[in-house]
Amino acid sequence: MNEVEKLKPYSESSEEKKIQIEQMFDNIAVKYDFLNHLLSAGIDILWRKRAIKELQSLAPKTIMDMATGTGDFAFEAMALNPDKIIGIDLSQNMLDVGIEKSRLRNVTDKIDFVKGDAEHLNYTNDYFDAITVGFGVRNFQNLQSGLTELHRVLKIGGRIAILEPSFPKNPLIKYLFIFHFKYITPFIGKLFSKDDSAYKYLPSSVEAFPQGETFNHLMREVGYINTKCIPLTFGICTLYLAEKS
Repeated sequence: MNEVEKLKPYSESSEEKKIQIEQMFDNIAVKYDFLNHLLSAGIDILWRKRAIKELQSLAPKTIMDMATGTGDFAFEAMALNPDKIIGIDLSQNMLDVGIEKSRLRNVTDKIDFVKGDAEHLNYTNDYFDAITVGFGVRNFQNLQSGLTELHRVLKIGGRIAILEPSFPKNPLIKYLFIFHFKYITPFIGKLFSKDDSAYKYLPSSVEAFPQGETFNHLMREVGYINTKCIPLTFGICTLYLAEKS
């Protein structure tokens, strides 16, 4: 078990990680979109657009958005003109927000929101043309198991695009980023959310996540090829790309 798998939102609870993650996101669902865009200054929108550009050449018709939350990545994937997008998440409260957003955008025929677990997917082998994961991989209970299951349902020649926060290499930017994550993020989270543990867990999970080439190596271990990592916005976010052969 690596460090990010050991980390849980509620250290005092004996529940397994995925149960705690579900509870955490259920608690913060109502304020999630507001806080997510506030804490990233809206740059997260640009990160998703950049990731979607990397899938354009595939012209994917079936897309999974794992750890979809309220569906922001799934809605961005509409730019690819797929036949169907399936957004999967542990948290029903987050999914309910996404369902309402899809109704308001009149795209309920294109996007399905499904409660589910990355480690146990109810889809056949080689089902999806493309998979996106936005800031959710580090919340997997078992990182290798989750990545392996995503690999199983991805079609041969398909591509996965993963976004995760990361530490910049520039010392000054890294210092400012860490300060923001360790102090500003929990403070704002506590101010607007009833679950301040969620916004303490966030920086800790980023710190524990195997970043850069370490994560690429893990991807290759479970069968992905052509792995690459692309730093975004001075390296405070990384786009990971890989394919299935």
